[in-house]
Amino acid sequence: MTKTSRRPRRERVPAGKRSGGNLGMRSGGRGWVIAWVLLVVVAVGGLYLLYTSSGPSGSGSSTTTSDASGYSHVAGEPGAGEMAPDFTLPASTGGEVSLSDYRGRSVLLYFQEGLMCQPCWDQIRDLEQNEAALTAAGIDEIVSITTDPVDLVARKMADEGLATPVLSDPSLQVSRAYTTNEYGMMGTSRNGHSFILVGPDGQIAWRADYGGAPDYVMYLPTESMLADLEREQAR
Repeated sequence: MTKTSRRPRRERVPAGKRSGGNLGMRSGGRGWVIAWVLLVVVAVGGLYLLYTSSGPSGSGSSTTTSDASGYSHVAGEPGAGEMAPDFTLPASTGGEVSLSDYRGRSVLLYFQEGLMCQPCWDQIRDLEQNEAALTAAGIDEIVSITTDPVDLVARKMADEGLATPVLSDPSLQVSRAYTTNEYGMMGTSRNGHSFILVGPDGQIAWRADYGGAPDYVMYLPTESMLADLEREQAR
């Protein structure tokens, strides 16, 4: 009688045990994915905090939290002691204005965001209303600079009833020369809120860039700005 060969009987494994290994592998895979996501989030968050705490990236800038005004700001480049880059730009008052026109007098350059920033125009109004205080601080003239078209700037000045010359720098050529477009909330496409005092000899006497992170200041009282000027020039 011929013997029939039998295949060895395979031991049955309960369903739970059969799938357990795969479940473990899947769970482990999900765990690694979650771990990587958390790692990326922490890394990005850390870089963001590092960026915002270090202030704008303008060359040579240093963070200054003023005890005088309470408004945090930085001093970008070119800064105090350097010659102010000359420029000629169309003005809201008609014609063109050059920085060299003010040689022999001190002029406060106010770089600002422009038409969509109402606090920036309120700043000009506050400066005009504090002319006596500015004169007492040694400031003879005020000139504002924005990147908006000169015709729209002239219309805005008329609507606001303001007299300060506002110069138009749509190509950002002047703004980049002063790096004032690096201290605002609009990237580098517009200026922030920067004051640069140019002395009678054309040399920068003082600078404060208020418009950068983390506060993005678009307005501060003239008396606060002058308090920073007085304190920082006395150093």
